[in-house]
Amino acid sequence: MTSKEQAIEKINQHAPKFISLLGGKLVDFDVEKDACRFEFNIGKDYCHSIDVVQGGFVTAMLDTAMSHAVMALNKDIINISSLEIKTTYLEPTRAGKLRVEGWAVRKGYKVAFVEGHIYNENDVLTATASSVAKLSRRAE
Repeated sequence: MTSKEQAIEKINQHAPKFISLLGGKLVDFDVEKDACRFEFNIGKDYCHSIDVVQGGFVTAMLDTAMSHAVMALNKDIINISSLEIKTTYLEPTRAGKLRVEGWAVRKGYKVAFVEGHIYNENDVLTATASSVAKLSRRAE
């Protein structure tokens, strides 16, 4: 197992419970680009209108990828708090396997600007998000 695979496994083992409830797991990251990719396998328990994922869960998946892109492998950052999140629903996000990508557009000492995308099983972009987040760093 490579060090990257070990890091992914460790992050998944220590992830907040809601990520596993939504069928989520980190599958890849790029430290240099402050980017990561999650897969979620959403069941119909999180849907309305038969198989349309409720918007709050869509935002939660996007927020997960965006926040992990900034802090997952940065030991200096101990917490990230969303100050604002804007989610755009381009078309219904339906139950099933989803790819959720997050990345930092710009990261300062106290604030990060991040974006995210959700793609369905057919590689169709269903929702996007942008967020401004406050970074809490370890005391020196």
